[in-house]
Amino acid sequence: MAAFSSVLKYYGAELNKRRYELLMSAGGTDALEWEGARSQEGALARAWLRTKANSIEGGTSEVQLNIVAKRLLGLPGA
Repeated sequence: MAAFSSVLKYYGAELNKRRYELLMSAGGTDALEWEGARSQEGALARAWLRTKANSIEGGTSEVQLNIVAKRLLGLPGA
């Protein structure tokens, strides 16, 4: 499958976003703490926000899905 790398890139970014959404939900409002030793300087909140950027940089999730769709359908420009 020619679009396999796009599938993996999209899946990895989405899986990581879902994982951190679950961690943030489990942490409740404490997970939103941005500064302080208790939260390790907001490590969880910062990682959660980073997952949002991962789906944008290096080719957005939408672009990856377009590549997959074009290749699967055999459309021009794939």
